[in-house]
Amino acid sequence: MRPSEPVDEPESEPVTIAPSPRRRTGALQNRRVRLALALGSGILALLCLGGIGLFVTLYDKATEIKRTAPDAVVDSFIRAYLVDRDENQVALYACKSGADFAEIAAFRADLIAREAKYSVTINVTSGKLVVATAGDQGTVQVELTRSIDDSEHLTDSWTFRVVDQDGWRVCSATKG
Repeated sequence: MRPSEPVDEPESEPVTIAPSPRRRTGALQNRRVRLALALGSGILALLCLGGIGLFVTLYDKATEIKRTAPDAVVDSFIRAYLVDRDENQVALYACKSGADFAEIAAFRADLIAREAKYSVTINVTSGKLVVATAGDQGTVQVELTRSIDDSEHLTDSWTFRVVDQDGWRVCSATKG
């Protein structure tokens, strides 16, 4: 073994602590911009969700089937059965069971046959509706007018029997 030689230790230089680097102004502005964008996006998302909720509520009210009054139900039934001729809509206003629409079905069949035979459109309009109710049953009398291009008018009196089955519904229609 050799005797140890003295080791030269390098002189250590004094350590200076540099001041912490200052945050750049651009980085701080980027953070603020991101925060503002996030807040703005969140608020916009909430407004959109609120708008969608409001739209759904208003649409539901506008398209709600109104069966609270016998005359409104009969008017809607006439429009669905004789004007639009839409069986799906008719079902919304007809009795759940025991409906008798034989006379009005014959009336509608006659309208369709005449339209086909003479190549015309026959318009059906209803006049004033007169309602008489007793409890959960009633009648609605109305005059239905058939017209062809406003030149020919035929008017018939009709009586619609209505019942309150979770809202008023039409159960029968008879002429006269």
